[in-house]
Amino acid sequence: MKLFSQFNLGRGGDSFGDLMKQQLLWLLLLRVVLYTLLLLISLLLTDERFDVITMPPSLLILFTLGIYLITVATAFLLIHTYGEFRRFGFIQTILDALFASLLVYLTGASQSIFSSVYFFPIIAGGLLVPIKGGLIGAAASTLLYGVVLALEYFGIVPDYLEYFGLLESHNLFASINHFATKGLSFFLAGVISALFGTRLKSTTDALTSTRYDFTRLTLLYKEVFDNISTGIITFDGTGTVTSANTAAAGISGINTADMVGRKLAAIFPTIDLESQSSRNVCDFQCPNGQTIRLGYACSGIQPPEPARQTNEASEQQTYILTLKDIGEIERLEAQMRQAEKLAAIGMMSASIAHDFRNPLAAISGSAQVLAHEFASREDDRRENYELTRIILRESDRLIKTIADFLKFARPDTVDRDWFLLRPCIEDILQVCKADPKWPKTARIDVQVDAHFRVWADEKQLFTVLSHLINNAMAFCPKQREHLEITAQQLRIADRGDMSSITVFDNGPGIKADETKKIFEPFFTTRADGTGLGLAIVKQTVEAHNGFIVVSDSPLGGAGFSIFLSLSSLDDTPLSS
Repeated sequence: MKLFSQFNLGRGGDSFGDLMKQQLLWLLLLRVVLYTLLLLISLLLTDERFDVITMPPSLLILFTLGIYLITVATAFLLIHTYGEFRRFGFIQTILDALFASLLVYLTGASQSIFSSVYFFPIIAGGLLVPIKGGLIGAAASTLLYGVVLALEYFGIVPDYLEYFGLLESHNLFASINHFATKGLSFFLAGVISALFGTRLKSTTDALTSTRYDFTRLTLLYKEVFDNISTGIITFDGTGTVTSANTAAAGISGINTADMVGRKLAAIFPTIDLESQSSRNVCDFQCPNGQTIRLGYACSGIQPPEPARQTNEASEQQTYILTLKDIGEIERLEAQMRQAEKLAAIGMMSASIAHDFRNPLAAISGSAQVLAHEFASREDDRRENYELTRIILRESDRLIKTIADFLKFARPDTVDRDWFLLRPCIEDILQVCKADPKWPKTARIDVQVDAHFRVWADEKQLFTVLSHLINNAMAFCPKQREHLEITAQQLRIADRGDMSSITVFDNGPGIKADETKKIFEPFFTTRADGTGLGLAIVKQTVEAHNGFIVVSDSPLGGAGFSIFLSLSSLDDTPLSS
């Protein structure tokens, strides 16, 4: 019979105490079972046909009930006891030896057929407390049996035993022989139970340690299995899914419980397990209708050696399928290839653009000389003057385009410092108004405090704001041009304090599908635009550890807001 049930896998003293308590409870249960069986056997042996010494039925029932009551009280005390279980075990061993002695004394002493009951406390003690428990049980049983023999020798026995002739005098040597024989057998049983108890304890400790380590490994495996970002699915030789982790469920959109027990081919019909390619890719349609790109790999785990020799070895074969949603990876790879191409084209274009600057400068200089000469002549040569002005205008436009391209291809290093923003904006507007193309009807509202400071490269911020102002003015309605420039300090989550500078216009605004495209190089909706202005703005702002946001303007058009991070090492106030 199994002496104890499953116990705590911890290695501390609490697990030993729980184990000891469970063993003691099993001992009490076995005591009840043992004496119940002895009660039934004794009742059967009361028949006169059996020449056996038994207790009177009333005394037998009273004796058994007494043991039941003591056992129940002991169990109640044990359940509400914490610690000191070894001492409790010793007490129960001695108590069982006392019960056995009473049974033997009341059923004929040396002639009792129940003297073998002494082995119960001896064996139980050896199993409860190895070595000491068995020896204490043997010593208690031997001493108490000696007391029973002494009482028998001196004739101190129950009166009902007179019927069996036990009130007659006894031979001393016969009593000593009984005592020596039983005592030797008791101690021999005690030694054997101690050996078994020691072996059981060492086996239990090893099992506890093994189960503890196994549980830790199982928990570690489960933690890794459930939290790894790669989807993992295991299936057997029949193609039935045996397990799947959380990542596999997240990638496929199918719950783990719905995958286990199903055929892999039914869940992922596009996966080819026979493929020998080093990189397997397929399209998979999720339950929600979305199609994703899956990268996968499959490997097998050989079953244990004994299983390989059976006919079921193929079914016991375990396979591991790893999954990864590579749609984003493929997109990034395509972007990297595109970026590499653009980088190569950019380097070549920058070199070509740099080589174009000198010829254009020569053309522009020569055209200026011709224009000056044609302007001083008579009206019949006026046509040549207009043609020369066209050459100058287009040359200037090409020079500006090349300058913007080189600025985008080879951005300057950022040299930040604190400076006042309003004077910078006023300088920009002064330069803009000096341009003949600048509309005379334009109205600019600069709502920036005179003492507002920003932490940036003043030269590069000058270029950024120039592009934003000129770009906004290009989309304003003719004769009703209206711009508004604001600046403030904001606290943004995960960003901290930042300076915000916004340029609003009253133009037609920006379409929703063009919001992300407008910052791409060479994308423009203007007939005379190069598509580099806003790309330069975004590149410069990001170089300042900032970002740019497009929004609707309170004037009815679009608003471009640039956010610049502040220096955490400078205590200069933003405004005074």
